[in-house]
Parts: sequence; structure tokens; C-alpha cells
Amino acid sequence: MPVPWEKAWKFARNHWPLTGFFLLIIAIVMTPHLLERLFVYYPTKELAGDPSQLGLRYEDLFLVTEDNVRLHGWFVPCAGATRTLLIFHGNAGNISHRLEWIQLLHELNCHILIIDYRGYGKSQGSPFEEGLYRDASAAYEWWVRERGSTGEQLVVMGESLGGCVAVDLAARVHPAGLIVQSTFTSAWDMAKTLFPLGLLQPLTDIRFNAASKINRVHCPKLVIHGNRDEIVPYRLGKKLYEVAPPPKLFYEVTGAGHNDLVWTAGPEYSKRLGEFLSQLPLPRKTAERPAPLSRQ
Repeated sequence: MPVPWEKAWKFARNHWPLTGFFLLIIAIVMTPHLLERLFVYYPTKELAGDPSQLGLRYEDLFLVTEDNVRLHGWFVPCAGATRTLLIFHGNAGNISHRLEWIQLLHELNCHILIIDYRGYGKSQGSPFEEGLYRDASAAYEWWVRERGSTGEQLVVMGESLGGCVAVDLAARVHPAGLIVQSTFTSAWDMAKTLFPLGLLQPLTDIRFNAASKINRVHCPKLVIHGNRDEIVPYRLGKKLYEVAPPPKLFYEVTGAGHNDLVWTAGPEYSKRLGEFLSQLPLPRKTAERPAPLSRQ
């Protein structure tokens, strides 16, 4: 009589698609965030350059999160600037793949603070949703310690997935302004447009629900989206704008996809961002302490 494991092997061999599916389910259940890491994050560890290649002075930052993960980032100062743009990038690559974008934003007379999430670039750890929110908190706390008493503004900005991170932080710390670019409403809305994540999303705990948080963001908001975005549908960017409370602006970039938005928009992009920034409330004239970090 065959031993039990021989029966199991014969069944698995004859029904390998079903066996593979159940093994995948077991792996997902037993390994927290496995599905999230497989389908959401595409980090690159090696840096492709730094701001000095574009003639920009910068400071290497190494921050520690509340759960003791060491992060890497850059602070790019701008002489005479009265605001800092705190930037959260999308789900692929790392900060070194945003050098030209950093330069363009720097030319808007802004200091630039940008970090790599855990698992990206020189940052330690592995990414997961709550971890990214902790990473954003660490960046904000650095700004409070190092820049918060100077009277300058903080404007939070995020692209794509980073827009969800930016909304979460803005809902907790109340910055001077919020800019989200090519961002979606929630992970569930995105999952319904993608395969196989749409089928597997119910098995995960991924939310990235910017739509449910943006109603707590009362500062001026600028929502930017390309009307030919092939990754994050235009309708999701427009929906995020519609559920946001005023004051708010929507900037539709005609002909822009997901990864070419800035370059498709051309000089109009800088013009629109500059106008938005110029309309924000004036920087504090006294060195009052910024809003504390809410743990909601």
C-alpha cells in the first residue's frame, strides 16, 4: 500500500494547476505582505547618480523610522527659498531616477526633500503599506527638527503611489499645500483595472485609500493627471479630485501618459506649479512650531 506522501505526490503531479494555486495561497497566508511585494513594489537598489551631476548642492540624509528602519534621502537646498517640497516618488526605481524632476522642481525656488522608501536605493528593510507611511513620518519629523523653526512652508508632493503616501501624511500634519500627480483613489479601484491583482486583491490587506483620507486635507490641493495615462486611469485621478474638499485645482495634461507627464506638459508644467505655489498662504513670520505628527 502506498504511503501517504506518495499518494500526495501523485495527486499533486496529476493536478498541478490546482496544487500550484493552493501553494500560492498558503505562501500568501504564511508570509505577510508577500503578494503586496510581488505586485506593488519594483524597487531598484543601485543609485544611478546624485544631484551633483546636475550641478545641484545636496545633503545625504539617513533617517530612522519609528520601527527602527534606516532610510536614505536627499535634501537639496535652494538659496533664498521660503518653502520645502517634500517628495514621495512612485513604486519603481529609486530617488536617483528622479534627478531631472528634482532639478525642475528646484527651479521653482524650492528646497527639495526626497526619500527612498524602505527597500529602495540605500534604504534598509522591505516595503509594505504601513511601512511607507512610517517612512513619510520620518521625513516629516526630520523637516520639523531641521527646518520647522525657520518659518518656511512645507508642501507635500507625491507621484503615482507616492501620491497616496502624500495624502496620508497631509491628512495627519496639515502642510501648507498638497500636490498629487498621476495618483489613484484606492488600491481596490486600481486592482479592478489590473490582472492578476484584481483577482488576488481580496486576499491582501493593501488599501492605499487616498480617497477616504483626502477629505481630512484642508490645505490647498493641486491634482495633476495625464488624460492618456495607461497605468493609472484618468478617471481615477479625476475622481480623487472630485472627492477632495476645497480649496483645490485640477490640472489635466493633454496627451500625457503615466511616465512622460512632466515632459509632455513642457513649460506649462512649471508654470502651473509655480502659480499654485505662489497662491499658498504666506510663510509664517514667526518661528512657531509646525503641526505635531498625528497618529490617527
